Amino acid sequence: MFFIAGSTGFVGRHLVQALDEKGQWGRCLVRTPGKSEQCKKYGFEAVAGDITGRESLRGKLAGSTVVVHLVGIIEEKDNVTFEHVHVTGTKNLIDEAKQAGIKHFFYQSALGASLSSKSRYLKTKAEAEEIVKASGIPYTIFRPSLIVGKGDGFTERMKELIRLGPVVPVPGSGTARFQPIYIGDWIKCFMSIFSNPLPIVHKDTPVYEFGGPEHLTYDELLMQLMEALDVRKPLMHVPLAMLKMSLPFSKLTRSIGGLVGKNIPSVTGEQLELLRIDNICDRAAVKKYFGFSPLSYREALKLFVKER
Repeated sequence: MFFIAGSTGFVGRHLVQALDEKGQWGRCLVRTPGKSEQCKKYGFEAVAGDITGRESLRGKLAGSTVVVHLVGIIEEKDNVTFEHVHVTGTKNLIDEAKQAGIKHFFYQSALGASLSSKSRYLKTKAEAEEIVKASGIPYTIFRPSLIVGKGDGFTERMKELIRLGPVVPVPGSGTARFQPIYIGDWIKCFMSIFSNPLPIVHKDTPVYEFGGPEHLTYDELLMQLMEALDVRKPLMHVPLAMLKMSLPFSKLTRSIGGLVGKNIPSVTGEQLELLRIDNICDRAAVKKYFGFSPLSYREALKLFVKER
């Protein structure tokens, strides 16, 4: 039986539905009680808990075989920090997994995760990986590039930028490259390993870095998204230094935007820095590891983005 932490997030929602379609079931850890129905409608059990609260996990993994850890944040708010969620949360979940006799532990990390990274997001993802590796529990770690699909936060933020005005603001040069992979293809990758639910394929490495079949710049992602939305607007590049100077006033700017009917997406210095660096790997990784060819970004957009 699967125990899924992060079941109500973007990837988690799609995974629970896919597991149900395959006749598999499990238990969802739900931090917000109101979201329990998202799991229950697919026949999954929902239990209240939060990986950052060790006591809330007591006994919740009993009877499970595989832990699927999908919890992660891209923005820190108050005491909800990368350290608290990625590192402490993973340690708590691993400790409880040991107590419950879990047979396999799956962790969703991120492409670029590194202990030497200047990004706190990527550094804490790498620290969480080390906790998983040192646990003694057989494990699988996915390091995907950008995952896109219905409800993904990255696409929704880009759509908000596109709606803002006669031009589309682009943070920085727009030349950093990404390797978007469609959520349906991520699911295929997961299912190719966890179909029993215990892994049936043992590769040379339990850590998989992968993405879609293309390396696309941020500008190219925006242009293809506008094409899918049937929108034609010029791009306007805004220097990152200028955007960083405006960060202390971002809440005020969003409030003013709300008054005039504009939803201005929030941004942090951490997120701006990530737009400076490539987030890519071998374009043939999915074919190499999982035996199929993933969709291109343009093909994926046709499945989940509708014209305005």
